[in-house]
Amino acid sequence: MKLSARLQLIADWLPAGCRFADIGSDHALLPVAAVRSGQAVFAVAGEVNDGPLEAARRQVAEAGETARISVRKGDGLAVITPGEVDVITIAGMGGALISSILDAGQAKLAGVKRLVLQPNVGGEFVRRWLLEHDWYLAEEAILEEDGKIYEVLMAEATPDAEARNAELYRERQLAGGRVSLTRELLLMMGPRLTAAPNEVFFKKWESELRKLEGIRRSVASSTLEASRQKEAELTRLSEQLKEVLACLPKDKQ
Repeated sequence: MKLSARLQLIADWLPAGCRFADIGSDHALLPVAAVRSGQAVFAVAGEVNDGPLEAARRQVAEAGETARISVRKGDGLAVITPGEVDVITIAGMGGALISSILDAGQAKLAGVKRLVLQPNVGGEFVRRWLLEHDWYLAEEAILEEDGKIYEVLMAEATPDAEARNAELYRERQLAGGRVSLTRELLLMMGPRLTAAPNEVFFKKWESELRKLEGIRRSVASSTLEASRQKEAELTRLSEQLKEVLACLPKDKQ
């Protein structure tokens, strides 16, 4: 079974021999590929909606993997019991939703050693949740597929997560100290992605700057006093992002 580049990257970040839960599994492509390759010994494919749930059941049955993949209906981490899996994957949702799923299911994270998360948008929400709950952001990747840009984050439960995260999100100086890559910017842009920016990273943030400018223009047309403050905030953020993007390539030379 050939996975998309996005799902293949998630599969590559599964520890060999793991037991994992794929939340919002859709057609259960990732669980089937992972158990067939031997990367996982057991998987739970969780779905809350009937259509994707039935598609997942068919996929697992056709693959002959009903003994190693359990397809379950439920909301978020409600499909697993504490200690049942050691890895959780959540892909193809907004970052705010992924964060709320993790937050609501914290009791189910007992025994989980790794989270592999792929927010379609709002990666900063996921990074912030991981940071606030002492999950160490061990890997990040950004890729483009079929005209869409995806970020994939991998976090681990480590005893020294707080100290390691403190170092990871420590404010950095660029361009000889003229530009600051603050913790808030690192949460937004990714501490590891900014450390090794690629072409897709720059493409994403050039697009984000265009969106910010569109929002700023819309706000600027309003006569409300609150809009003046919002316009100033958007202008300041755009300037910060432009400064960081201008410095990153020089910083890597």
